[in-house]
Amino acid sequence: MPNRRQLLAGMGALAAAAVAPKALWAAGKVSLDRTSVLLVIDVQNCFLPGGSLAVKDGDRVVPVINALAKKFPDVVMTQDWHTPGHISFASSHGGKKPFETIDLKYGKQVLWPDHCVQGTDGAGLSKDLAIPQAELILRKGFNKDTDSYSAFNEADGRATGLASYLKARKLQRVFIAGLATDFCVAWSALDARKAGFDTYVIEDACRGIDTQGSLAKAWADMAKAGVKRIQSGDLAG
Repeated sequence: MPNRRQLLAGMGALAAAAVAPKALWAAGKVSLDRTSVLLVIDVQNCFLPGGSLAVKDGDRVVPVINALAKKFPDVVMTQDWHTPGHISFASSHGGKKPFETIDLKYGKQVLWPDHCVQGTDGAGLSKDLAIPQAELILRKGFNKDTDSYSAFNEADGRATGLASYLKARKLQRVFIAGLATDFCVAWSALDARKAGFDTYVIEDACRGIDTQGSLAKAWADMAKAGVKRIQSGDLAG
């Protein structure tokens, strides 16, 4: 039979195994440097309270993001920029309702209420964002027949050019905030990892939609890919 020392050692190993997944998420204090960039995803009127595809408490990310942006030497923002009659709109498919899915040539597509139509107020960035130093606003989803959740790749895999831009600027550490956690934020984080970037998602600077378990799945997928999950308070300085 095992002695007391062996039992304690075994219990310690079990305890370590139990906390290991959480440890992968905990980054402690994270210092920023000249290779760090804040990527602000889709903080647009359609996704804020009163918008056509409002994310619950979406407006609460704005002051957090404004404070974060002051810490970063580089900031990039994205903007959903859909055509009228976009393929991702439920209204473009007779008899379909928002949040149903269809199969397209590039895979399964969630159908959404009309949102972020080019040139409309709904497509505008929140007026409360205060990031005048942002050096790039990347518009995505502007191809009528292809959606684009990710800032890095359209749904069919075509690159948006963001990865090349960041690499040309020698920006290697991507910190992501914005809307929505389980769609555009998560897809951007996963593609950032695929492109070789050290990637962080700032949880309290994001909000999710959470349809059919999408939020839990998004966090699980990001953890598996090596995305680090942090809070705004984890950033030093």
